[in-house]
Amino acid sequence: MALRRSIAALGITALLVSLALAGAAQTQERYKLRLFTVPMDGGMRSTVAGGGSATAVLVGTKLTVNGTFEGLLSPATLARVHRGVAMGVRGPSLADLTVTKAPKGTISGSIDLMPEQVRSLKAGQLYIQISSERAPDGNLWGWFVR
Repeated sequence: MALRRSIAALGITALLVSLALAGAAQTQERYKLRLFTVPMDGGMRSTVAGGGSATAVLVGTKLTVNGTFEGLLSPATLARVHRGVAMGVRGPSLADLTVTKAPKGTISGSIDLMPEQVRSLKAGQLYIQISSERAPDGNLWGWFVR
């Protein structure tokens, strides 16, 4: 009888541990970004140039971004995550990223997204914009795509 109880207790413990581990393991969603010049008119050709790339990983509601850029005509000043109403349409900023203050460098950061922002990410509405000294309204941008 004691042996049966021990085996039953062991089985229940194993079941609870496996359920706990399954709940703790969150899936990762990976995104890529190609950073290219923002839409520009002829007057912006002397201030806007460059390119780059980035990757992002979403785990739960935490979005982690890492990337590189080069070819800016002046030092980068800001890198921000924005939300547009659709891909290719500008929108307000959500969060700042860390950026190298140079014409070539890196961007990085982690952001805790709200549920609505996670939905926007999955719908293709979030993008990164890098501004520079000579292009304070945006030099490069890139959309999060899977």
